[in-house]
Amino acid sequence: MTLSEGARAGTRKLEMLDSLLALGGLVLLRDSVEWEGRSLLKALVKKSALCGEQVHILGCEVSEEEFREGFDSDINNRLVYHDFFRDPLNWSKTGEALPGGPLGALRAMCKRTDLGPVTIALDSLSWLLLHLPCATLCQTLHAVSYQDSCPPGDGSPVGKVHVLGLLHEELHGPGPMGALSSLAQTEVTLGGTMGQASARILCRRPQQHPTDQTQWFSILPDFSLHLQEGPSKEFQPQSDPHIPLVSKNANPILGSGKRGENKSYRGWGWGQGFW
Repeated sequence: MTLSEGARAGTRKLEMLDSLLALGGLVLLRDSVEWEGRSLLKALVKKSALCGEQVHILGCEVSEEEFREGFDSDINNRLVYHDFFRDPLNWSKTGEALPGGPLGALRAMCKRTDLGPVTIALDSLSWLLLHLPCATLCQTLHAVSYQDSCPPGDGSPVGKVHVLGLLHEELHGPGPMGALSSLAQTEVTLGGTMGQASARILCRRPQQHPTDQTQWFSILPDFSLHLQEGPSKEFQPQSDPHIPLVSKNANPILGSGKRGENKSYRGWGWGQGFW
């Protein structure tokens, strides 16, 4: 790689991260069995923490220890973790759970009085959607996502709010998916072919036409992004349009990725799946 090529790759890396966090509001990370999205969620969490934002994690699907794994101590010290994985319904009656469960935690985030930007990561939005009424969840997400447009009592505008929602789209019907899509400022649909992962990024900017781009990348072990070129068209197999493309390394439980082929990268199927 030449110096100019390296500079372009670095610029594209920044453009991708910045484009996902630039608008504020709700960012949907739509993954699948073949191409998991928690690694990208963690990459965005890391980016926000390094930018000095407050970062809240609403953890429902994996343990706090598993979510924090791979972050260095500096990043982990900046994360505020709300644990709804061990005891989501507070059956143990320890008093540690916030009143109102996960929705109560989200509503409490709406009442913040500080003026700085904040990132709220929902791991996962699918878990919330499967356990809560869709209409109630959407109303709460709207209130959280758009709170930066509602100034506090003293008239000073609050900082930009990013809500990152990991969504396993195969688990939901078109109604809930459509409702969430209508709330999102950015949608990222994960996919790939020939063992390489891609992200289709749809951004909706106020008073502008939506932008649609596809980028290919891997996740490094420290949850930094590594951009890649797409697979060469001359080596892409001709497939039946009615049969979905699945990586040759796909596993119905673990998903796809380069786990066995290149241990220096954390591929999309490197994680533990959905549950």
